[in-house]
Amino acid sequence: MSGDVRPGRLKVYLGAAPGVGKTYRMLDEGRRRAARGADVVVGLAECHGRPRTEAMLDGLEVVPRARCVHRGGEFEEMDLTAVLARRPQVAIVDEFAHSNVPGDGRNAKRWQDIEALLAAGVDVVTALNIQHLASLNDVVEKITGVPQHETVPDDVVRRAHQVELVDMPPEGLRRRMAHGNVYAPEKVDAALANYFRPGNLTALRQLALLWVADRVDAALQTYRAEHSIGGVWETRERVVVALTGGPEGDTLVRRAARIAARSAGGDLLAVHVARSDGLAAGVSHASLARQRRLVEDLGGSYHSVVGDGIATALVEFARAENATQLVLGTSRRGRLERFLTGPGTGETVTELSGDIDVHRVTHERAGRGSLLPSRRRTLSTARLIAGPVAGLVLPVLLTAVLAQVRGTVNLTSEALLFLLAVVGVACIGGVASALIASVTASLLLNYWFIPPIGAFTLEDPNALLALGVFAVVAVTVAAVVDRSLRLSRRSARATAEAETMSSLAGSIVRGGATIPALLERTRETFGMDSAELVDEPPDAEPPDAEPPNSQPPDAEPPDAEGATAVPAGPGAYLLLRGRTLSSSERRVLAAFAAHVGSAVERARLAEAAAEVEPVKAADRMRTALLRAVGHDLRTPLAAGWAAVTSLRSRDVEFTPEDRDELLATADESMAKLSRLVENLLDLSRLEAGVLPLNLRATTLEEVLPMALADVPAAEARDMERIPAVLADAPLLERVVANLVGNAARHTPPGQKVMVTASALAGRVELRVVDRGPGLPTDGRERLFEPFQRLGDTDNTTGLGLGLALARGLTEAMNGTLTPEDTPGGGLTMVVSLPCAEQAGTTRPAQNPHPMVRGA
Repeated sequence: MSGDVRPGRLKVYLGAAPGVGKTYRMLDEGRRRAARGADVVVGLAECHGRPRTEAMLDGLEVVPRARCVHRGGEFEEMDLTAVLARRPQVAIVDEFAHSNVPGDGRNAKRWQDIEALLAAGVDVVTALNIQHLASLNDVVEKITGVPQHETVPDDVVRRAHQVELVDMPPEGLRRRMAHGNVYAPEKVDAALANYFRPGNLTALRQLALLWVADRVDAALQTYRAEHSIGGVWETRERVVVALTGGPEGDTLVRRAARIAARSAGGDLLAVHVARSDGLAAGVSHASLARQRRLVEDLGGSYHSVVGDGIATALVEFARAENATQLVLGTSRRGRLERFLTGPGTGETVTELSGDIDVHRVTHERAGRGSLLPSRRRTLSTARLIAGPVAGLVLPVLLTAVLAQVRGTVNLTSEALLFLLAVVGVACIGGVASALIASVTASLLLNYWFIPPIGAFTLEDPNALLALGVFAVVAVTVAAVVDRSLRLSRRSARATAEAETMSSLAGSIVRGGATIPALLERTRETFGMDSAELVDEPPDAEPPDAEPPNSQPPDAEPPDAEGATAVPAGPGAYLLLRGRTLSSSERRVLAAFAAHVGSAVERARLAEAAAEVEPVKAADRMRTALLRAVGHDLRTPLAAGWAAVTSLRSRDVEFTPEDRDELLATADESMAKLSRLVENLLDLSRLEAGVLPLNLRATTLEEVLPMALADVPAAEARDMERIPAVLADAPLLERVVANLVGNAARHTPPGQKVMVTASALAGRVELRVVDRGPGLPTDGRERLFEPFQRLGDTDNTTGLGLGLALARGLTEAMNGTLTPEDTPGGGLTMVVSLPCAEQAGTTRPAQNPHPMVRGA
């Protein structure tokens, strides 16, 4: 074969599940290509007995399959050698993920056969289900419970020239299956109840859609990179929201999520720009963590980038992600601060954004975050810098202005204007800036405006008085401003504390906060690394700690290794690890600890109430038992007693037929009484946990004949090749007999109770199917309560223990018993038991499982 052969092209029909029509579409394409003159052969097509799919083979050349023998069995595989020798232009090869039968030098996987065809220059059209992709194998197993042993590497599929999705809604696929267009009729019920549940199909469909969408998106990004396209292509709405760690972040995230949701398939990306020097103003890591969870809850992704220029980093990130819109919050700075420090991040981003739309979102929660305001400094860094600069520059500017209008303004007005400037600087920068402004203003006033002009007259008492007045007024105003700022900050801090404690107390009162949630909230509020409840505080003490006997009795436990511990109720301490907390934060932390202690006490009360509930349940059961025994046990006892009494009577002479009938009545009554008593005893043993079990490998063939013997209307199907289960054979027989008897009472005359079985994910599921009226969803749990006869028209049929006992016995054997709707009407009882091969062939039960109450 020459080395310059053009590699063939691969086209994959990708489906979410079997039955969506991949093989049909694949063969239809083969027919269309053949009609256009292409040389097309069918290397292998699995029609699974579907007539419409088999009809698509008409007119196409089919390469005979190769027969192979493995471990005594005969199998058919694609004849790769024959297809290569035929050398068509296009080969149709089904089931991309199929594992070949070993032997005769065959490849292990069919995708390897297809790669050999592609290397020979043959175009290949194939089909694949999403569950066979290697990267999604574990995800599909979690969704469906079925492990996939046949997989294809994702890279092999991504290299395909075309991947076409064959899509079908779950409801349509289930209807197609119910009509017998996918599987044989006898397999439909089990398939619909297992792998083809609506939830499973919806999840698989979403996986398929997302995988194809990601492949298309990757192809688009590759094309843009190859052609150096830097502009935004609005093929998919991508919304980037910038988070600063401030309290407005939640508002921005929700607003961005609404923008992204307006377009189908829109993406939400949240980004936080961290400065490379580690300095950032107003960043709350606890708020960022909360906002990250909010983004992920809304289906978005969180990103963190490093850069000194926040605006530049934001725009570069948005362009790299092909974002169409950028969402930012309006500036939290005041007008004066914006005037003094220049344009902010929002203005810069808008200038750099180009063809990316920028949304500036207003917010009302600025300054109301969960972190408590700092008390260490009243003035911001910008005001600390702007104050001294204004103290030097503003008097000079005022002097230049007044010098131009000399003669039109008298000295008194000039002095008042300088005083006004000093007061303005004091309001901006505090005491230090006010002193600088007062000295500068008094000197300039003295030199330029007080005669003799152009000379300092500091010896004059009036000049010294003016300087003193300027200084006193400036310091007084600055002190008032500083005090006002301190009181405002204290008020803001007190408001934040009150709101935090009010919210926390409300969640405690409503019972909506669990202890882990309270601990997490405490950790976030104080920005700590961890928060936990401990029985004892740390033993270690700081090196400079006072002796224990010198501490007051109510002092907080000492810190150790960066930990802060406060009491949280009797025998409990709230322990936080991380930064050192201030005294005011410790005070608030003590209030948090009190709330946590309240939650701990509520949890203890709930545990005590839970311990009382079984006693109440047992009392209710005893009451129900006494009521039921009064009728149900008396009826067969009375019938048997009457028959025996009649037989013993010497006053009446019975014919042989009458004697036989009375004996049969007595026998039937005693048998019914024996079954009722036996059920009651078994139920009691289950509740006490003393029912002996002998778990061993049990086949359904040895259990079902006896279980179905008393119900002529029951029929078992699909029992071939069902593995043995780990169960107690006599108990399993009683479970099946109870279920079949219950189903027979609800099945209309002329119809049979169907018993089917299937193996799934290491377990065997036995289904007892009736075609009765079914049962509402809200009544299904009551179905398994003792002394219940939901839906029975005849209240003389027993104590209502059959289903309760069946579930108890099933759970004692490590199984489950659940009700499901029967397709077409009715109720299906599903018994799920572990396979003996998975759990071991024989395992006598040393500690029998008690019955789950209320099941």
